[in-house]
Amino acid sequence: VQLVESGGGLVQPGGSLNLSCAASGFTFSTYTMTWVRQAPGKELEWVSDISPGGGTKSYSESAAGRFTISRDNAKKTLYLQMNRLKPEDTAVYYCARGRRLLVTAKGQGTQVTVSS
Repeated sequence: VQLVESGGGLVQPGGSLNLSCAASGFTFSTYTMTWVRQAPGKELEWVSDISPGGGTKSYSESAAGRFTISRDNAKKTLYLQMNRLKPEDTAVYYCARGRRLLVTAKGQGTQVTVSS
């Protein structure tokens, strides 16, 4: 199982980023996929997850209304579009296989820094 995130970076408050996660080594289309994040000195936090077919999406309270999760099963890729970013969104973002914090595989993460 391999999950490789990309798309992180430095962005000003109010800006946007689109994270991607390329999956391999398992049947991507049959798994719920999730995004989690970890800020410095804090515990892992669930952000959003999406059902295998993409029809059901869930968001944390902090992500709802600003973030959009999606997937392309043909490309075996998971996405997270993040808009109206805030400094408190600064964290390492991980793509993971599973739902909420019950994950069975996790990528190496991509750093998102929101700062002026």
